[in-house]
Amino acid sequence: MTPSSPTPDAQTAANGLLQAWHNRSVIDAWPSAVQPIDRSWAYPVQNALFAAAQGSHLGWKIAATSTAGQKHIGVSAPLAGRLMRERCHADGAPVDVQRNRMRVAEAEFAFRMERDVTAPAGHKLSLEEVIDAVSAVHLAIELPDSRFADFARMGEASLIADFACACDVVMGPQAQVDVRSWDFAGHAVSVSVDGQTVAHGRGANVLGDPRWALAWLAQELCDHGDHLRAGDWVITGTCVTPVPIGPGQHVRCDFGVLGTVGVQLV
Repeated sequence: MTPSSPTPDAQTAANGLLQAWHNRSVIDAWPSAVQPIDRSWAYPVQNALFAAAQGSHLGWKIAATSTAGQKHIGVSAPLAGRLMRERCHADGAPVDVQRNRMRVAEAEFAFRMERDVTAPAGHKLSLEEVIDAVSAVHLAIELPDSRFADFARMGEASLIADFACACDVVMGPQAQVDVRSWDFAGHAVSVSVDGQTVAHGRGANVLGDPRWALAWLAQELCDHGDHLRAGDWVITGTCVTPVPIGPGQHVRCDFGVLGTVGVQLV
């Protein structure tokens, strides 16, 4: 994907986060002159940061897909952020979280897009239009992080610009489901740390249904000059309350009959 050329101010704002992205460090804030103030300003900064980071596009994540998650970071709606292929890991792989400050694990559904999802200005995509473009569903673990020291107080525009707290994602096995008919909302999910079950949840915790979250993302991107593309992966938000984690632990997300996905934290 090649984002449109950023404005000079968007590039200046993105440059303020670039070193923190590469070094897995944090900044307190950026100069008020370049801090994005709304979504229409935030996504160009995100595009500029993606271009400057010189990573390979993997797809998208959706943050704050529950009321509790939105309240925690002070936003009123979900946030879309880019995922980079360089920070995508195989099921069971070791992932370094030494410099991850959020230190939580999230159990998520990951949708793979078979074709582009586009919409002309003013057109509202239907759930069916989006679901018809899905080729597969996988199980995933997200290990989010932020480039802001006090991310919960930064506001939605800054968090969007910062890839919506994207960092590492572990991609697990394909779930053998019919994406149109499977009861994603009612599907139970649990998380264990070092063999001890510590969290339970359901797909309904993701905007009521992970497919609705996917449709939200498709519309959000179209509304801000972008769109889902064939080959994109989309992780739709956590099915459980984020689980505190740390180096040395093993995390396993159990999706019942659909399988499991795990990660070794180092």
